[in-house]
Amino acid sequence: MKVYFIGAGPGDPDLITVKAKGLIEKCPVCLFAGSLVPEAVVAFAPKDAIVKDTAAMTLDDTHAEILAARDRDEDVARVHSGDPSLYGAIAEQIRRLRKDGIDFEIIPGVPAYAAMAATIGQELTIPEVAQSIILTRMSMQSTGMPEGETLDNFGRTGATIAIHLAVRNMREIERQLIPHYGEDCPVVVGYRVGWPDQMIIRGTLADIRKKVRKEKITRTALILVGPALAASIDFKDSALYDPKMPHVLRPVVGVDLVEDHNT
Repeated sequence: MKVYFIGAGPGDPDLITVKAKGLIEKCPVCLFAGSLVPEAVVAFAPKDAIVKDTAAMTLDDTHAEILAARDRDEDVARVHSGDPSLYGAIAEQIRRLRKDGIDFEIIPGVPAYAAMAATIGQELTIPEVAQSIILTRMSMQSTGMPEGETLDNFGRTGATIAIHLAVRNMREIERQLIPHYGEDCPVVVGYRVGWPDQMIIRGTLADIRKKVRKEKITRTALILVGPALAASIDFKDSALYDPKMPHVLRPVVGVDLVEDHNT
């Protein structure tokens, strides 16, 4: 038997990958995080499959279901929201699988930050504005952050920051990021992106907290911060399509290609 950690995407059933859908359709057991994965995704499971919502289950509970499936020699679709590698809590599950000699495979999914960027029609890496994306979260009631991984430190980079699991800590986000980005820095908060009731709230570091509080959003939200989110069209074109910048697939007559010693 085998356990498949499947990324179901942010909520829209149409954003699940072909491979993920095929595995859900064939696995006799489907364990899914019901608070974050819509039932439309696990509806792909076989009619006679064991389908269980793990939202109220402990790690011991879910592992017991996997052990029972092993005894029956049945594959398990362990369905997570977004991409399992990002805050999917799969590391501790994998540790137990390895201890018990159970084979597993990770099936990537569309991460929330990518779905949110698509929803707002935004590229997150703008030439000479921001060329890096930082995916992070904040310490609240969950696991603490490693030393050095603070918004204050990340803010020094000027990069686009995607902050997970922190919508109830907007005041602290303001406090740590305004010194680096300024009060007018654009912020976008996405609530349940990809779900029918999704909500997109735009603002700045100075006013986004009040806007979020007005909508009474306290969970299931992603926060994007950074100058790349501005509506301005005043930025330099990428060199990718520059006719004066040759590359191996588009040589320019009379211009030598620059040798890349890193390849």
